[in-house]
Amino acid sequence: MFVLSKDGRPLMPCHPARARELLRSGRAVVARQVPFTIRLKDRALDDSEVQGVQLRIDPGSKGTGLVLTDEKKEPRAGDAATTVRRGLISVELLHRGDQIRVCMQQRAGYRHRRRSANCRHRAPRSNNRGRLPGWLPPSLRHRVDTALSQATRLCRYAPVTEIHLESGPFDTHAMSAGMRLYGSQYARGPLAGTRVRSYLRAEWNSSCVYCGAIGVPLNIEHLRPRSRGGSSRIANLVLACVPCNKAKGSRPVVAFLAGDPGRLEQILDQTRPSLRDAAAMNATRYALTARLEMLGRPLYTWPGGLTKTNRDVTGLNKTHTLDALCVGRLDHRSGDAIVRVPQHVLVVKATGRGSYARTTPDRFGFPRLRRARAKQHFGYVTGDLVRAIVPTGKWKGTWSGRISVRARGQHSLAVPGGRINICHRNLRLLQRSDGYAYWTCPEPVP
Repeated sequence: MFVLSKDGRPLMPCHPARARELLRSGRAVVARQVPFTIRLKDRALDDSEVQGVQLRIDPGSKGTGLVLTDEKKEPRAGDAATTVRRGLISVELLHRGDQIRVCMQQRAGYRHRRRSANCRHRAPRSNNRGRLPGWLPPSLRHRVDTALSQATRLCRYAPVTEIHLESGPFDTHAMSAGMRLYGSQYARGPLAGTRVRSYLRAEWNSSCVYCGAIGVPLNIEHLRPRSRGGSSRIANLVLACVPCNKAKGSRPVVAFLAGDPGRLEQILDQTRPSLRDAAAMNATRYALTARLEMLGRPLYTWPGGLTKTNRDVTGLNKTHTLDALCVGRLDHRSGDAIVRVPQHVLVVKATGRGSYARTTPDRFGFPRLRRARAKQHFGYVTGDLVRAIVPTGKWKGTWSGRISVRARGQHSLAVPGGRINICHRNLRLLQRSDGYAYWTCPEPVP
């Protein structure tokens, strides 16, 4: 649990049992519900001993792991000393970059159709719009901003003295080839000396990958359709006959071959994994490092191979939070070890703060309904953490959760059994919505 002094400055985190004792005795009050933070009423920072903690970050494309650790030197026989690392608090941040990318593609499709359907021809706008240095697409900038936001929050509630970040490039060329490359091998890709159609004919024996037809006209087919985010990378291309190509349409290959698992497994075995996540990490690692340096703490970057070595030696599973716990140097020959792993993980999912759209479009992108501009109703907004005290009725009792507001004042409250309608007069605000959803889950420790 996070602990603040009476003047709001961070102290060393404490055990939940100690926090309950402080609250029960009246020496502390609740400063924040999620992440749970208490503020002492009788102790200032100058009256406390604060050793400091380290913040370790394992960034990822879909999620980012953040762990607060405490390292101490313990003497051994002789003059040597070992480093003992304890995990204090684990946070897993779930990004919504894929959702942002889909929304941006949908908006671009709407705009393209409105410009082209039933209209005279207009030449495309010249590409003369400049971009600032370090510009990133919205889906990638979101990953950097949310990781920085959570790191800033942890530095506000804990005495962070150092930040350790896993930062290393992904060799996308070697990942595409499926093997380690050396020297001049980087200059020769899969299409060296051939063309796309010739390469696919040799790869798939000049037959349709879906029905096995031979001697018929074959089209170049995208396994993951372009309309669903697929690219024209050679690993995403196969050969298909005209009837199969039309029957598949824009469906994923998993849905199209759901009735033929044997052929589906054969196709997936010969394809290469997508490089979208690796490209996202390569594009954002320098921006994330530069933003974390602005926090004013010493920043140390470590390669991913060192994290994997520490995880293998300690026998931990591969998760974002356990990888973050293993970030940094550990001299295992000298006896350095990780002696404590947090049992629970605080999962933080980025949900956003609503939409700025003024209308609800139809499937063609034209406005259909007008949305209300007011987001706050009777003092509450969607996502607020509240406590509801229902005096009578089927749902009599005290409930806590997040609400979805309605203009008439009958808000919807999320409870373990589903959702219930609560009048705004029976609600008490616990914490304002900050664009994130929170829950806890156990850490998979072997």
